[in-house]
Amino acid sequence: MPPATKTCTPPPGRDYTKFLNLDGLKGARIGIPRAFFYDRVNTPGDSGTADATPANPREGAATGGPTTRVPGAPFGIEGGFGRRGGGLTPEEARVMTEAIDILKQHGAAIVDPVDIPSVSTKDMDKSFLQWGQCSGAANVKGKDANCSVVLKYGMTRDFNNWLKTLGPSAPVKTLTELREWNITHIQGGAIQFGQSNLDISDEMDVEADRARYEADRAKDIEIAGAQGIDAAMKANHLDALLFPGASGAAIAAKPGYPTVLVPFGMVPNTLTPPAPSGFETKPAPFGVAFTGMACSEPKLLQFGYAFEQATKRRVPPPSTP
Repeated sequence: MPPATKTCTPPPGRDYTKFLNLDGLKGARIGIPRAFFYDRVNTPGDSGTADATPANPREGAATGGPTTRVPGAPFGIEGGFGRRGGGLTPEEARVMTEAIDILKQHGAAIVDPVDIPSVSTKDMDKSFLQWGQCSGAANVKGKDANCSVVLKYGMTRDFNNWLKTLGPSAPVKTLTELREWNITHIQGGAIQFGQSNLDISDEMDVEADRARYEADRAKDIEIAGAQGIDAAMKANHLDALLFPGASGAAIAAKPGYPTVLVPFGMVPNTLTPPAPSGFETKPAPFGVAFTGMACSEPKLLQFGYAFEQATKRRVPPPSTP
């Protein structure tokens, strides 16, 4: 069992059903991290305005955090988070306003706004908005000073270790062999969407790059954890933060913190660039996410369950009712 799975003490019998409480929102202190996640902001080093033209990420841009240090670079692909400065569309904002009102109606104490220090800081070296995961061809060695190598280092380390567990039956023996196989089978669609993340992972040397990995891992935890979620929640005595959709995934994932995302609303599925002519986009689901510090799963399940039962807004896809 990986050491990380032993960090938190599970409930007796690993039974989490005891936390499924219909009145679970009563007295809960839930924070609203407005800056960037709800409202547009000017990021450190950005001389532009917060309502600048939307940008859209492409293969080769740093991911997992908002950007590398490129003024106005995109955060992610969900909702308003492909836009410079973050923020929600009017439709997304309407969904979240309704969700917050429902939380209040069911007894939650809403703390609004809540400041996340690593999001509001103007110090580029300490800014979550300027520290993403190295991803794609733009972040090969030599061009990865301003992004975290944790993802690409971990990929080559862990994938090769996993292949070893397969023994002689492994179809390939290394990540290098997998990449080479993909290239020789391009005509069969082996790498329809490219493999730049595999390429930049394979260039990492598990031993020679270990110090860089450990430094970046520590920075990830400091920025997203200690000076991110931890700082915001402790300063405001919170039980959870409420993020729109999956927008809080990156800041929670870096320190390994839990999130419970509950289906709630539907918003226009606006694509950038636009969908091909004749392709009709359908409304996209937009949920609300309860995020907490390490080992807060019981509380988050309680909040998520109470909110879900109070709203019951999930619309089952026709293909999987």
